[in-house]
Amino acid sequence: MKASSVEVERALADVLDPEYPVSLVDLGLIREVAVEDGTARVSIAYCSLGCPCIDLIEKDVEERLLRLEGIERVEVVESFEPWTRRDVSRKGLAQLRGAGVA
Repeated sequence: MKASSVEVERALADVLDPEYPVSLVDLGLIREVAVEDGTARVSIAYCSLGCPCIDLIEKDVEERLLRLEGIERVEVVESFEPWTRRDVSRKGLAQLRGAGVA
């Protein structure tokens, strides 16, 4: 069975932001997910231009998604769609508050 976009997004919920104990999904950083011919393509908006964690985040995304059946390649594309606090899920806000951030 090959991984679907839904399964890829579920797997991305396991990938935590390197600075905060919150998933990329709950931070609202994942903009688009697509799967085609064994390639998972993930569009990510970062909290700031020049984010120092971009390489680490992309590596963590790739490592997690390559564990999914049928995913042989991962493409991470930077989205230049602005990220704001409104993008963070309720769960993400609660986790940030718990970490003393929000």
